[in-house]
Amino acid sequence: MAINFLQRLNSYLGPIAPLRYAIWALYVTMWDAIRSHGLSAIAGTAKWRDEAFVLWFRTLSPHFIRMENSTVVPELVASAEGIVLELGPGLGNQIPSFNQGKIHHIYGVEINGSFIPDLLAKAAECGLEGKYTAIHCGVEDTDVLEKHGIKPGSIDTIVSMQVFCSAPQPEAVAKEMYRLLKPGGKLIFWEHRRSDDPVTRIVQYFWNFPWSFLAGCNLNRDLAPIIKSAGAWENIDSVDEKSQPWEMLPRVWGVLVKPGRP
Repeated sequence: MAINFLQRLNSYLGPIAPLRYAIWALYVTMWDAIRSHGLSAIAGTAKWRDEAFVLWFRTLSPHFIRMENSTVVPELVASAEGIVLELGPGLGNQIPSFNQGKIHHIYGVEINGSFIPDLLAKAAECGLEGKYTAIHCGVEDTDVLEKHGIKPGSIDTIVSMQVFCSAPQPEAVAKEMYRLLKPGGKLIFWEHRRSDDPVTRIVQYFWNFPWSFLAGCNLNRDLAPIIKSAGAWENIDSVDEKSQPWEMLPRVWGVLVKPGRP
């Protein structure tokens, strides 16, 4: 019982440290913007908030990489093949895990343009120059994607690692990803989800406002049904959601296949 209590307490207090870094990143970025452009910088809130998120993410990136490498994430990413669309690649932390022998081309669709320089540098570092294209847009910006040849039924694999939690309209994003996949194409994902445990769910709800405001992540979204209902998947029962009751960030993951293999 004592072990269970300590595990819960440790998990429930877990969001504090990342939020401290998020506050620091917002302060540093806002102050730099004001020093450079005066009080008029306040009008450009969206830009410096994007830059603050990049600073926050870059600072904590080594921790994120260590944590993800202890999970199924590298194995999932390595199963991508063909023409790949990576949703929200950020700094490119997943790029080293791609099996380049199975990849024809990767399109990194990143809505935060402040990530793009780091993303391209990571692709070059991993030997993917010419095989990795960074696109500054959201997956719903179909006109931008079509300029790169990305249209319905054109993608072999979509990779989404911790992206749905920050999407303004996750249902629309999920349906758009399904639409872009070829028949037989794969959606590879590893995402946050709402806890099944009632006590943990209350704590998630408590942390959700500061976490979503400062880090752009919604802790208590019920993402499993959103992903499953995006389309008629072949293997819907393969989705995995195993977690401990006290986990503040339980996950849902899998490799779903669009019907109609060639």
